[in-house]
Amino acid sequence: MTVLHPGRPSGVPVAPTAPARWTAETHRDEAALTRLAPEWDALAARCRTATPFQSAGWQASWWRGYGRPGALRVVLVRRDGVLVAAAALLRTRTGTLTGLGGKLIDFTDVLLDDDCAAEAAAELARALPLRRPWQALDLREVRPGSAAHQVYANWPGRRHQLLDSLCQHLPAVPMDQLLESGVVARRVPAEEVGPAMDDLLRLHALQWESRKVTAEHVSERFATHLRESTAALAQAGQAVVYRYFLDEQLMAVDLLLCCPSFAGLYLYGAHPELRERIDIAGLLFGTSLEETVRAGIPEISLMRGEEPYKERWRPERERNHRLLLGPGHFAAALSLRLTLARARAAAAPRLREPVRRLRALRGRAASAS
Repeated sequence: MTVLHPGRPSGVPVAPTAPARWTAETHRDEAALTRLAPEWDALAARCRTATPFQSAGWQASWWRGYGRPGALRVVLVRRDGVLVAAAALLRTRTGTLTGLGGKLIDFTDVLLDDDCAAEAAAELARALPLRRPWQALDLREVRPGSAAHQVYANWPGRRHQLLDSLCQHLPAVPMDQLLESGVVARRVPAEEVGPAMDDLLRLHALQWESRKVTAEHVSERFATHLRESTAALAQAGQAVVYRYFLDEQLMAVDLLLCCPSFAGLYLYGAHPELRERIDIAGLLFGTSLEETVRAGIPEISLMRGEEPYKERWRPERERNHRLLLGPGHFAAALSLRLTLARARAAAAPRLREPVRRLRALRGRAASAS
């Protein structure tokens, strides 16, 4: 049968529009993220909430360094053969699914095509491999307004939302920044970003050698992941690296991650001697802010954490979310994780208070000296 279109001359037939064909698939092989990279990144470019942590380069690199054989679950949804929703998940030893990245990423999310986000979210929710009472999906560090919230809204079973890490951000507006004491900042070409990560991690370890450093940041596994992932992100314009020189001696390196909605100060390394001479936080922040403004990005994120040096900029404070999904009213895994999460959240302020008091005492002692 043909249909006559009212906007066309009488008698000119127009074929009826066929309903969209939705399909879902789950990949478990270790090479899935690399094989899917072209269409994965094409989808990320059509997803307004995607961050560099959701890029194929970052996720594939993390999986090579931290993944466990047989634990990968890549859930895809296609509309008429085109990828419109995707989630890369890790199956833990207890059977719970979680996002890739662990504690190394600041923002977790899924990917949804902006042109059909509502429908794609519903299809992705139906495609998630959560059928048994002991199964659950636990997504940590989800930004407010992320695509994962749309999947959460379409989940038919049990669901709970908790607060996660505190993040801080500022509007990206121009700030006059003079580099002090003769320090010169040089933007690293994209093809040199991978090797520059070795410099960053060497200086990062040096700046923390007399204090407690994050153990994973000095591991070879993390170094390999950071080299691979940032090299891919730099080629895509999602990573910017600066080296800082004083009298031609390399003194600091910092890594800025960029996406349309924000630029994030992810990691830096600085020689202790530089800290004694200038305000490192002001130096690195000024350069990153200028880069953010030039790129036309509206916000600069200070990422997770409540470090005192961040407060000087009077940033806006916002908490990530933790989304828990289970298959039904008797989702044992979901109930257990919810109980544990609430207990940890209740205990966290009591555990942090002694640390805050110690920092305050140290600050007063330093002022007195």
